[in-house]
Amino acid sequence: MAEQHIEDVYQKVTHRNPGETEFHQAVREIFDSLVPVFAAHPIYMHENILERMAEPERMVSFRVPWVDDQGHVQVNRGFRVQFNSAAGPYKGGLRFHPTVNASIIKFLGFEQIFKNSLTGQPIGGGKGGSDFDPKGKSNGEIMRFCQSFMNELARHIGPNADVPAGDIGVGSREIGYMFGQYKKIRGGFEAGVLTGKGLEFGGSLGRTEATGYGTVYFMEEMLKENGTSLQGQTVVVSGSGNVSIYAMQKAEELGAQVVACSDSSGYIYDRTGIHIPTVREIKEEQSGRLSEYVARHPDAEYNKNGSDIWCIPCDIALPCATQNEIDETSAKVLVANEVKAVGEGANMPSSLKAIHTFQSNGVLFGPAKAVNAGGVAVSALEMAQNSSRLSWSFEEVDHKLQQIMKTIYENSIRAAETYGRPGDLAAGANIAGFLKVADAMIDQGVI
Repeated sequence: MAEQHIEDVYQKVTHRNPGETEFHQAVREIFDSLVPVFAAHPIYMHENILERMAEPERMVSFRVPWVDDQGHVQVNRGFRVQFNSAAGPYKGGLRFHPTVNASIIKFLGFEQIFKNSLTGQPIGGGKGGSDFDPKGKSNGEIMRFCQSFMNELARHIGPNADVPAGDIGVGSREIGYMFGQYKKIRGGFEAGVLTGKGLEFGGSLGRTEATGYGTVYFMEEMLKENGTSLQGQTVVVSGSGNVSIYAMQKAEELGAQVVACSDSSGYIYDRTGIHIPTVREIKEEQSGRLSEYVARHPDAEYNKNGSDIWCIPCDIALPCATQNEIDETSAKVLVANEVKAVGEGANMPSSLKAIHTFQSNGVLFGPAKAVNAGGVAVSALEMAQNSSRLSWSFEEVDHKLQQIMKTIYENSIRAAETYGRPGDLAAGANIAGFLKVADAMIDQGVI
């Protein structure tokens, strides 16, 4: 009965949201892991929790007009999905990237419900963004876009309603421009309306590093529970943005050797170990590409096909770039090269078939909603500091982050064992995240 109920709801969701393949994928992955929960607790079927959870409480799409440096008016599309507020105000990043559409925003927002629940912090799930591409744009163009974007977004957010943050294409610069425009619109200083802010106006120490550091803290916990550690391991990290750089840095600090990373144009392989400061310098340049790395480190190799990064033999793979970057073929290559563990630093970077390939071959697998929850966890800590008008030290924030990631691992592994999926962290994370939100929804009535 439970399995049929879940399948019926899934079919209804896909029919209601045609063509939204990324959203369908995220829903399928979570739904499948919940069968034993619904079998044990029929109340979730009676309350129709899954259909309610898979339908956003609110989703807005809006026009974003802005003027480029040549004086031409450009138009982009903005989004904000407010998926679930049962556990707290909507919380989730803003992504500025040409691929952004309704399906991408909804998959990210749906995942965010469970990720935020896992942190143990009082935050609900949401997500937003635009198909605007910051690459190649001047600071003035980015500022004008962000101001126009916030002119509409400001109607829907607030410290106790919806608190956006950054994501791909949105860093402290973009957050600063949006915060400034929100402050002007509101006529007051509401520090808690955005997270990922600069330290000068309410940001938190440790927020920049949080997703990358949290990824590695989770992996170290998982490896420790399986009798090993990062010490002496060879690591491949996809991407070279904020998450990737700090994941590489923390992995290196814990004794691993990171040998490869990538960007949208290709990847670098340095068998002696990636020189992380060089990667950071290159990526901080206006249009810096990793291909420049080999000019400074001639022994390194550069390959224009970024997806081939998973052909490099490694002990630990950390996909930290974007969704579905590891397909079944890449997963099989990693398995053939005897990868020991995979940790998803990005959102849904492995396809469903890739995940099955890892799990069926005994590879330790850390799912995104658990592994990369460190960023939103520290965003919640930033909200707490804003509410109390206090600022914590880096060491305080980092300690809290380590404890949160350890708790996420423990809760996920315990949930997996309780519901007959021992060792399956993907199922355990889904179940642990689901239970808290589902129970809160039932307690609050049919709303």
